[in-house]
Amino acid sequence: MNLIHTLYEPPGDGPHPTLLTLHGWGANALDLLGLAPHLCGGTLLVLCPQGPIQVPIGGGAVGYGWFPLTGAGPVNVQAVLEAREQLQTFLAEALGRYAIDPKKLALLGFSQGGVMAYSLGLGEPERYAGLAALSSWLPRDLLNVFPDVPATEQLPVLIQHGSQDELVDAGRARQSVEILRNVNVPLTYREYEMGHQINAESLRDLSTWLQEKVVSPIQLAS
Repeated sequence: MNLIHTLYEPPGDGPHPTLLTLHGWGANALDLLGLAPHLCGGTLLVLCPQGPIQVPIGGGAVGYGWFPLTGAGPVNVQAVLEAREQLQTFLAEALGRYAIDPKKLALLGFSQGGVMAYSLGLGEPERYAGLAALSSWLPRDLLNVFPDVPATEQLPVLIQHGSQDELVDAGRARQSVEILRNVNVPLTYREYEMGHQINAESLRDLSTWLQEKVVSPIQLAS
């Protein structure tokens, strides 16, 4: 497969409800794998690809990222789209290799990984059962790239953010909420007394949301 990755497979033959998790800047494929046993009772297949860009993090250690950071400037949308293409290739290969239920496939991105989750979900909203963006932000320019944004009305989105986030200000998450509500995305926003992290309360809320939206969604009669 084109990206290094880690995987948590629940018991049973599947196909399994699946969460594609995308790590933040300077992390790696192991970073979010530890969430798996705590989400929906460990019933999700959790797939954790590693970003293709090497990031020196001091002491000779190396982390990874999805696209180059630009400081306070706007995100390089072309770089995001190039990383998105790599993720689409990875996902196509994963669907052929692992016991993934394509009707119960959701996205989760932390920090920079949240931008990648937005790029996938907004580009193909009909493909995903839900999108969770944690400690992240939505670059407004991404909306201009995708012609079918109105179709996002069928894509449930959860945004979680720390009010004391020292790396991605909570104001950026609130702006993301405004952008998404303006295109009628079904959105849940939760803010917590925490920094740039996932705490016990946000993890519980995330698990509940995934259970309701992905694992056991309510089917409305037609």
